[in-house]
Amino acid sequence: MKTSYKLFLNGEWASTASKIGIINPATGEKVASVASAGIGELDIALNSARDAMSVWKTTSPSQRGAILSNAADILESKIASTALATCRELGKTVSEARDEIVRAIETLRWNGESAARLCRSISVQGHREMVPEPLGIVAAFVPWNYPAVLSARKLAPSLAAGCPVILKAAEDSPASAVAIVEALAEAGIPAGVVSLVFGDPPFISEHLMDCKDVRVVSFTGSTKVGKALAKKASNNLQQCVLELGGHAPVLVFADADLKQAAHEISKYKFECAGQSCNAPSRIFVERSAYPAFLKEFEKTLDQIVVGNGEDPKTTMGPMINAQAVARMERLKQDAIQKGASVHEYKGSVPAQGYFCSPAILTNVPDNADILREEPFGPILPIIPFDTVDDAINRANASEYGLAAYLFTSSSDTKLETTSRLRVGSISINMLRGVRADVINPGIRNSGYGYEGGDEGFRAFQNLKLVNRSPSDNLFE
Repeated sequence: MKTSYKLFLNGEWASTASKIGIINPATGEKVASVASAGIGELDIALNSARDAMSVWKTTSPSQRGAILSNAADILESKIASTALATCRELGKTVSEARDEIVRAIETLRWNGESAARLCRSISVQGHREMVPEPLGIVAAFVPWNYPAVLSARKLAPSLAAGCPVILKAAEDSPASAVAIVEALAEAGIPAGVVSLVFGDPPFISEHLMDCKDVRVVSFTGSTKVGKALAKKASNNLQQCVLELGGHAPVLVFADADLKQAAHEISKYKFECAGQSCNAPSRIFVERSAYPAFLKEFEKTLDQIVVGNGEDPKTTMGPMINAQAVARMERLKQDAIQKGASVHEYKGSVPAQGYFCSPAILTNVPDNADILREEPFGPILPIIPFDTVDDAINRANASEYGLAAYLFTSSSDTKLETTSRLRVGSISINMLRGVRADVINPGIRNSGYGYEGGDEGFRAFQNLKLVNRSPSDNLFE
C-alpha cells in the first residue's frame, strides 16, 4: 500500500517538496502523504492540456470509449487494494469502499460504451445537423466523501466527449482518484489529456479558472464554495456543473411498509457515517404510524456496529475528522436546548479516532439548526405530520433541493407528492446510490446542471448547428 501519492502531469507521475499528511480517522494516525501542487505544476497541467486538446478532439469517439472501457477493466483488478486504502484514508467500511469503486467502474464503462452514440451528429428537420464538439479543457473538483465514484463521474463523460481534464482530487482520500488515473494511463490515454493534482483548494481553483482555455468547471461540494466558483466562472463565462449541498427529506405515509422503510432509510443514512449530500437527513412520518415507525427505526439503530472500517463486523466507521464530530455535537445540543429528545445508540463507540455515536432526535422544534443546516453526519430527526400538505410544506422548508424519498403504497400520494416536492430527484419506496446512466440534478441551493446519463455527457459538448442547402451532400 502506498505511503506517498504523486501528481500526474503530462503523462508522468511527479512529486513535490510540499506534502500534505493523510490521517486515518479510525486511529488518528498518519498513514500517508500526498504531493501538493504549486503554480509550476498547475501550469504544466494547463499547458499539456492545451497541447493535447487537438489530439484528443480528433481521436475517434470509439477509440476514446475503448480507453475508458479498458481502464474500467484495469481498475476492476485493483478493487481490493484500492478499497482498503480508501478505508484507511476515509474511514468508511471496506465493503462500502468496494461498492463505491464498483460504481466508479460502471461509470467508466457506461461512458466508454456511450461515446460513439453521443458524439454522433444529430439530424434535425431534413437539412440541419447538430454536430457535438468538445467544449475544451475541464477543471474538475472532487470532495473526500465519495472519491472514487465522483472522480469517475467527472472524468468519464468529459474524456469520452473529447475534453482534456485537470482533476483536483481530495487530499484526505487520494487513493481511489490515483487508482483511476493509473488505470487510464495504463489503458493508453495520451499525455496531457488527464492531469491529477492535489493541494490548497482555493489556490488551485483560482489559478485554473483564471485560464481562458478552461471552458467547463465541474464541482461537487458545499453550496458556499459552489457559489464562489460560479461567481468566479462568470469572468471567463465558463460553464458550470455544480452538485452542492443537500438536506434530503423522507416522507413515510401510514400505508407504507414501515419495517422496510425503516431498514432502507437506516442503511442509506448511516453509510459513510451519514457524510453524503444525498443521505436522508429529515424523516417526516404520518402521525398514526409514527409510534410504530419509531420503534422499527430504533431497532435498526441498535443493530449498527460502530468501529474501524477494516473490521468486517463494522457497519459504520468514523467521521472524517474532529471538526465533523464537533459539528454533530453542536447540532445535537442545539436541538436538546430547544426541547428535542435524543434516542441514543446503545452500542459502544471506540474512544480513539473520530467516531460519532449515531442518534435519533424526536420532538424537534422547527427552529432547531438541524432542520435548516445540512447535518452531514449520523444524527437524524424523526418528526410526525398530519396531512399531505403538512408533509410537503415541511419537506420543502429548506434552501436545498437535491434529493427526496417517499414511502407509500398509494398511487395518488405518489403522484401528488412527486409533483410538489422541490428537489432534483425523488426515489419511491427505495434508496440507492446514483447510477451512471441516469442524471443526478440539484435545484435551488443544491446546484445546477446535470451529472450522469446522456444529459451529463452533453454538459461537456457544444451542439453546433449546421444548416445546409438541399443540394449539399456534406453529411451524406
